[in-house]
Amino acid sequence: MAKASSTPSTWARSEPMEDAFQTEAQWYDGTNALRHEGKLTWDGHGGFRLAGPTSEQAFATEDLRYAETRRGKLVYRRESIPDFRLILPDDLPAGLAAQLPRKSEYGAWVDKLGLGRAAAIFGAASAAAVALFLTAPAWLGPRIPESWERNIGHAMIGDFGGRLCETPAGTAALDKLVAKVDPGKVKVRAGVANMGMINAVALPGGQVLLFDGLVQQAESPEELAGVLGHEVGHVRERHVMTALLRQFGLSILLAGTDSRVTNSVFGLASMGYSREAEREADDYARARMAESDISPLGAAGFFDRLAKETGEDEDTPALVGWIASHPSSAERAKAYRSSARKGKTYPPVLTEEEFAALKSMCEDDPDVEEFDLF
Repeated sequence: MAKASSTPSTWARSEPMEDAFQTEAQWYDGTNALRHEGKLTWDGHGGFRLAGPTSEQAFATEDLRYAETRRGKLVYRRESIPDFRLILPDDLPAGLAAQLPRKSEYGAWVDKLGLGRAAAIFGAASAAAVALFLTAPAWLGPRIPESWERNIGHAMIGDFGGRLCETPAGTAALDKLVAKVDPGKVKVRAGVANMGMINAVALPGGQVLLFDGLVQQAESPEELAGVLGHEVGHVRERHVMTALLRQFGLSILLAGTDSRVTNSVFGLASMGYSREAEREADDYARARMAESDISPLGAAGFFDRLAKETGEDEDTPALVGWIASHPSSAERAKAYRSSARKGKTYPPVLTEEEFAALKSMCEDDPDVEEFDLF
C-alpha cells in the first residue's frame, strides 16, 4: 500500500487509507462468459489487483481504458485483453478514482477539444468534403481507414446507451453464433439491442446489432445464424461505409455526438445498401453457413414468414421490417433453400438452452434500459 506522501491528496482525510484505494468490483476476465465478483485494489506502485473467490489477477494502470457508463456503474476494459470488462460503482473513493483512467464521454479527441469545438471542426470538414464523398461512395467507402471506421462505430454504439442486453449465458450463445459465421481472426463484435423492431444492422468498425424484435421473431438459432451471417458479410465486404456515404453523406457520421438516440436508430434502420451488396452479403452468409455445417433451411423459413406477412413474391422488393433495398424476402428464401444439400442432416448450431438464453437476454438483464420512441 502506498504511503500518504506518494499519493494524491484529493480524498477525504477522514477516510481510512485502505478504503481510499479499493472498491467492490465485478469483472469478466475475457476468456469466458462468467462474471466474477470481489475487490479492486490499487497497489500503490502503478498497478491494480482484482481478487475474488473465483478469480484473481493483477495488471498495470496503463493497460486499463475507460469504456462507458451504465446506470450508476463505470465500465473499463483492458488494452491487452479486448473482451475483458471491469464494472465499478460510480461513487468511487477519491483516492482510487485518481488512479483510474479519466472518464470519456465522446472519445479522447472530442473530450480534449470540447464537444462544441469538435462539432464545429468536424462540421466544417464535412461541408468541404461532402461533394467528393457523395459522388464517389463506391470507391471511397472501402478506402476509409479502418481506425476511423472503428471510432465512428464506437460513437454509434454509444448512442444506444444502456439499451444493449448482456447476460453471461446469452452473450456466450451469441459469441458462439458469431464464431460459426465469421471465420476472421479478429471477430466482429455482436450485440442485442433492447428494441422491438424486426431488424439488424452492421455498424462501422466491425460491429453488428440484432434488435430484440428480430431475435423474438426467430424460431430457431439457424434463422439467427442466417441474419447474423448476412450482417457479417456487410462488414467483411466493407459495404457499411459505402452505404453511409451514399445514404447520408457525412451527416450520419455526426450521429455519435447526438444524444437523441431515436434519430440514430431510425437512421441506421433505414440505411440502404445496393441490391448487389445485399446479394453479396447473402452469398457470404450462405458460404459461411456451408463451411460451418449450419442448415440454411432455418433462414429460408424466416424469409418465407416475412414474405407471407408482407404479401411479397420474388419480384416484389421488401417494403417493411427488413431494410427496403434488400431483395424480396421470397427471393431470399428461395436462394437459402436452394443452397441446402439434399439428404444432408445438419447438427443444431446452438443447444436448446443456448437458444433460450439468447432469446431471453433482454428480459433477463436487470440493468438494460427500455427503448422509448418519444
